[in-house]
Amino acid sequence: MLRASHLAPLNGNNLRVFTGFRFTIGAMSKGVNVKRLVVAVIAISLINSPSAFAEQKAKSVKSAKVSAIKCSPTKAAGHTPPSVAPADKLLKRFPRTFTFATNCGNIVVTTVGAKAPITITQLATLARGGFFNNTLCHRLTTQGLYVLQCGDPTATGGGGPNFTYRDENLPAEGLNNYPAGTVAMANSGPGTNGSQFFLVFADTTLGANYTIWGTITQGLDIVKAIAKAGVKGGGADGAPNQPISINRVTVSNN
Repeated sequence: MLRASHLAPLNGNNLRVFTGFRFTIGAMSKGVNVKRLVVAVIAISLINSPSAFAEQKAKSVKSAKVSAIKCSPTKAAGHTPPSVAPADKLLKRFPRTFTFATNCGNIVVTTVGAKAPITITQLATLARGGFFNNTLCHRLTTQGLYVLQCGDPTATGGGGPNFTYRDENLPAEGLNNYPAGTVAMANSGPGTNGSQFFLVFADTTLGANYTIWGTITQGLDIVKAIAKAGVKGGGADGAPNQPISINRVTVSNN
C-alpha cells in the first residue's frame, strides 16, 4: 500500500508505485461501472427495506457533516527529515494516545500499547524529537484501498528516519482486515518500518503485512473529509486535493 510501504496486491494489479514508500494494492475489477452498481444496490435496498430511504437520508446528513470540516491554510512543505536517534530500549510505560494536531483539527490515535512495543517506542521517540512537525500527509488513495498516508517529512513517499525496525501485531488474512479507523505502518518489505503510517477511512482488505499500532478515536471525520475532497488532479491515488499537515504530535500516557 505504501512504499516505505509495500502493500501486497489484492488481485495482482499494481495501482501505483512510488520510488520511496508506497502502497501496492489491487485495482477494482475492470469493466465495472461503479455508479450503476451503487444505483442498483440502493434500488434493491429500497424494495426490500421500508426504512432504507430513511437510512439513506441519515447517511446523506452524515456526509454533509463530514464536508463541513474546515482546514486552515498550511505552510508545511517537503523538507529534509530531522535527525532523531532511535530508542535503544523499550519504554517501560507505553503511551496511551498520540494526538496529531493538524491544520484541519486534532486526530487522536489510541495505541495498542504492549501489542506493538517496538513500534510504539520508536514512534514516540520520533514524535518527541519533532520528526513529524510541519509535515504533509502526502498520499490519498480512494479506490480499492482507502487510506491517507502520512509521516514522511520529504512529502515524496520516500523519506523516513535513518533506522528501521521489525513488524509486529499483524492482522489475520481476510476480508476488511484493516477496518475503518485502523492506523498501521507503511513499509517496503518485512522489517522496514520507519516513520510512515496510514490512516484507514473505510474498511480495507490488504495482505497481513502492515503493523497495526492504533485506532483513530477522534478525528476520523477529518480523514473522511480529506478523502471526500479527492485526489489532486483527479484519479484515485496521489496527493490530497485538500492539503493536510501535521503541525505537532503530543504523546500521552493518560
